[in-house]
Amino acid sequence: MDESALPGELERMHPASFGWALWCCNHRREEAEEVLQTTYLKILEGTARFDGKSSLRTWLFAVIRRTAMERRRRQWLRGQIFDRWQASQPEAPFPPDPETVASATESSRALLQALASLSARQRDLLHLVFYHDMTVEEASRILKVSLGTARTHFQRGKRQLRKILAETGGRK
Repeated sequence: MDESALPGELERMHPASFGWALWCCNHRREEAEEVLQTTYLKILEGTARFDGKSSLRTWLFAVIRRTAMERRRRQWLRGQIFDRWQASQPEAPFPPDPETVASATESSRALLQALASLSARQRDLLHLVFYHDMTVEEASRILKVSLGTARTHFQRGKRQLRKILAETGGRK
């Protein structure tokens, strides 16, 4: 890919990229914005380079995921080093922002609750395939698992999701 076309492609994929960043940051909007901004800086500064071994979208989503994991790791280290005394106190849950509350419907809440009961790998695979229109193969590359493992988790995740939603009648 021509480097001059990269900014335009990044701009075109921004909505999907932000959606994936939100997912990687457990729907924390500010954190997702920071992760995405850091990702774009890595790309523009050249510390993350597209080598053409996969699609641009697959590569970009992998960079976003890696950046989110790095950010979580840094936060964890800070907590271990500087905030040991707070570790014994339970953390107050973040209240949902008004935008999230207003847009959440009963069925989407039920789906999110059902998704929360799946393993992290199953949740990530289903999110990439259904919300970002990726193939299981592309999702496996982003999550850095073999295609066979991705297919297994994808099938098990769908089966478990169907079972949970059938048991609850789509409501929880």
